[in-house]
Amino acid sequence: MLTIYRDEAGTVRASEEPGLPGEVIWLDLLNPTEEERAFVERRAKVRVPSREALSEIEATSRLILDGDVLYLSTPVVGKGGDGLGPALTPAGFVLSPRLLVTIRYAELDAFNAVVETVKRDRTLASGVGVFVALLEGIVDRGADVLEKLGSDLDKLSRQAFRGDPSNPRHAVRSTRRLRVALSRVGGIGDRVSMARDVLLGVGRIAAFAQEVGQSWVTPEIRARLVAVSRDIASLNDYEAHLANKAQFLLDAVLGYITIEQNEVFKVLTIASVVGIPPTVMVGVWGMNFKHMPELDWTWAYPVALAVIVLSAVVPLVWFKRRGWF
Repeated sequence: MLTIYRDEAGTVRASEEPGLPGEVIWLDLLNPTEEERAFVERRAKVRVPSREALSEIEATSRLILDGDVLYLSTPVVGKGGDGLGPALTPAGFVLSPRLLVTIRYAELDAFNAVVETVKRDRTLASGVGVFVALLEGIVDRGADVLEKLGSDLDKLSRQAFRGDPSNPRHAVRSTRRLRVALSRVGGIGDRVSMARDVLLGVGRIAAFAQEVGQSWVTPEIRARLVAVSRDIASLNDYEAHLANKAQFLLDAVLGYITIEQNEVFKVLTIASVVGIPPTVMVGVWGMNFKHMPELDWTWAYPVALAVIVLSAVVPLVWFKRRGWF
């Protein structure tokens, strides 16, 4: 889908016109067809990168200067089409002194909100202004996501470490709840990893645009690019903190699962050891020998029962004194 935005009478609005209207500042391609790609290349006189080109990970493929046109790309987080939640998807920016072309393959909140941002701030009513507004929107969205992930990690941390570990019915002692906690920590770690990729990509293209666009980037826009870079630097520190905390919680939950398994094996060990002496006694007195002194004893049956019970109690007392339960 191709959406054309222009600055007309002091507003930025979508245009339904089949051709490029005057004062076009932004062409937005969402899952573009070959016809839409060809139209933009013909009318805007720029090259529209393919999805494969936007997915390249090396810096020389993501940051390209061709004449006075910048070809930039970065991964962003969009809704996954496989029903498994958010996923990384490539986004491309073709920036020239008068026009911005964006290429994306998922609905993105930052793109949907940038029009209202430009309406409020007339200094952004240009191709490079929209570009900066998009970067700021992506960074703001990333900050919100990191704050939410930090809150979720704090909640998981309280559940894991502030309960009574001696209570087997507590959440951290329940196998099912441990499995759920492990899944949640893993999911948060995955989201933090995606945030790291997005911040790294946005930071690179912000610094690159600031460096190579000296001739046509206004001082005010350059100052906003510097602010974007500083915000990303602070978010990178916070993201590193969250990544370390997620790894710590992951190790902690795995440790609780190991303790839970050890408790099960301990119970099985105690049960097997306690059951061996009575089994031996029963086996001895259950043999059909003709001459057994105990057969003629008046109290042989109660004595045998007492010995069997005692042979089971003695190992229990020993395990108790050893602190096994």
